[in-house]
Amino acid sequence: MTNSSSADQEFLEYLVKSLVDHPDDVKVDRKVDEMGVLLSLHVNAQDMGQVVGRQGATAKAIRSLLRIVGVKNNARVNLKIEEPEGGTRAPRTDRPQAPEQEEHTEN
Repeated sequence: MTNSSSADQEFLEYLVKSLVDHPDDVKVDRKVDEMGVLLSLHVNAQDMGQVVGRQGATAKAIRSLLRIVGVKNNARVNLKIEEPEGGTRAPRTDRPQAPEQEEHTEN
């Protein structure tokens, strides 16, 4: 990791490429603004499950590690995992839909 300003980006690339089946498709964009550093992660659609993990455990661990890298470089680092084009994610069915509002009239 050569430059401290991009150490977080290089670390994220190295970490995610070690996890996924398609390391050539891993791309990290880095944007700095008043809120800190935003790293946007793009991976192959087939690798999303490996990056997110069960109930988001892997993504949470990656965010924790990035927070540590950010502290060492005096920066607030946030991770955004981009939904890939043609993702195979099905709509969530475990959450009940909100009931529609019905009009109540008194007679």
